[in-house]
Amino acid sequence: MAQRTVTILSDDLDGKESADIQTVAFGFDGASYEIDLSKKNRAAMERALAPYLNAARKATSTRARTTPSRRATVTSDDRDWLRKNGFPDVKDRGRLTKAATDALKGR
Repeated sequence: MAQRTVTILSDDLDGKESADIQTVAFGFDGASYEIDLSKKNRAAMERALAPYLNAARKATSTRARTTPSRRATVTSDDRDWLRKNGFPDVKDRGRLTKAATDALKGR
């Protein structure tokens, strides 16, 4: 038995079905939005936004800026020092406990 899936696109603004529907992505107040619009409604949106877009400057990125994590390099000498100074379960690889990290900072 053959099966066929049909996708029917409709304009999110007026609900009309059409073959010329496109997804329009935009942002406002830090939020990202998507809306499916026909060519006619997309053109109307572009006309409405034109004065604002012409006066605005393009942002370089919409991602939240974060500080990169700073991983300290832990050498085998550091791990040996930890084992000799109260941390016998320190493995040769992997993350250290907070207590072990603090001990390395304080030595």
